[in-house]
Formats: sequence, structure tokens, C-alpha cells
Amino acid sequence: MSHFSQIKTKLRNLSSLQLALDDAGIRWEAGPRTVRGYEGKTQTAEVVIQQENGYDVGFKRSEESGDYELVADLQYWQQPLSVEGFLNRVTQRYAYHTVVNESANQGFQVSEQVDNQDGSIRLVLQRWAG
Repeated sequence: MSHFSQIKTKLRNLSSLQLALDDAGIRWEAGPRTVRGYEGKTQTAEVVIQQENGYDVGFKRSEESGDYELVADLQYWQQPLSVEGFLNRVTQRYAYHTVVNESANQGFQVSEQVDNQDGSIRLVLQRWAG
């Protein structure tokens, strides 16, 4: 028997999450939309990723924490990466967009970006004092 799993994350900013999914090449739809699960069960999520098998993956805002939790019927996971690999990729790109956006809000801009072979990203930020 299969059911929805909810995986906690530390993703709080919806626009950074959406940009992270774009960076990862994942097609998504803005919600609120229905996430389809086993035996017609559904949940509502703010971001939905449709899968070819008819079972969706979504990100739903937790009322308790305010974070976006991954919701999916993991038995029917049909993404190129494992669940852990998927979340690692999305979380890294999310962190990138959050740092760049928050830095810009404080008057910084990216002066250098290095994408390292190990997958890490090195950013150099600068702010001109006037």
C-alpha cells in the first residue's frame, strides 16, 4: 500500500524555490494545484511537478514551520535523481538564489562566480560605498 510522504526541508522562499527548479531543468506548475497520488488521493501544493506515470511531486507550505515540504508518493518517484539527490540539487540552487537575492537587497552584487568541479559554487560579492 502506498501513501503520500512529506519530507521536511528548510526551503522558505517560494520564488527562490521556483528559480532553483528552473535551474535544475525541472518543469513545474505554480499552485495552488493538486498533487496526484495512489488510489486517487490528492494533496494541494504551491508547486507541482507532474510525472509521466500520473503521480505528482509537490512542494507544500507547512503550517507549522512555514517551510515548503516535499510531498510525493515515493513508491512512484519518477525523477532522474533519487529523492536525496533531487533535494540536494534543489537545495543548492535555492541557497544560491537566496544568497544572491539577499545580497542584492543589501547593496551587494556578484563580482565573481566559480562553479567548482565538486559541484560547489564560490561567489565573490562586492558593494561600492558612495
